[in-house]
Amino acid sequence: MKNIILIGFMGVGKGSVAREIIKISDYVSIDTDDLIESMENRTIKKIFEEEGEAYFRALEKKVAMWLQASVTNTLISTGGGFYRQENLKEIGTVVFLDSPFDKIIKRIKNHPNAEKKLKKRPLLNNLKKAKELYNERLPQYMAVADIIIDVTDKSALECAKELLLKVKQDA
Repeated sequence: MKNIILIGFMGVGKGSVAREIIKISDYVSIDTDDLIESMENRTIKKIFEEEGEAYFRALEKKVAMWLQASVTNTLISTGGGFYRQENLKEIGTVVFLDSPFDKIIKRIKNHPNAEKKLKKRPLLNNLKKAKELYNERLPQYMAVADIIIDVTDKSALECAKELLLKVKQDA
């Protein structure tokens, strides 16, 4: 069993799919944003506010190096920009969770904790800029992915089952 790395735009459902995968498989799960918040003892939002994006991206690099050196047989959920890490393929199989921008925003807004989810993602404060970022990242996500899962209008469990099947076929 090799690591699985979930990539995709913020709010696409990486965490939800990860929770389903660990229920139905032998994988354990970690989240790169959670690791960073633990390392820094502050939220991603605070890190962005106090240090800026460049500092945050340096923290992601530190986490990526640690993952490559120390983690196996793990499902790794990543922040929206983590896909840029140069050692991604050395860490594991890269799975891109894909959905159109408007469906991602609708998913977040329809979530019971929508306000909290939006607060946690400072880059979503400006939807026009967020859409531009999505459009910029989409081809980059596709380029680094080993496997692409379309999560549009599917449950997290459906996505988890499809993902595990494709990872098994890819092995």
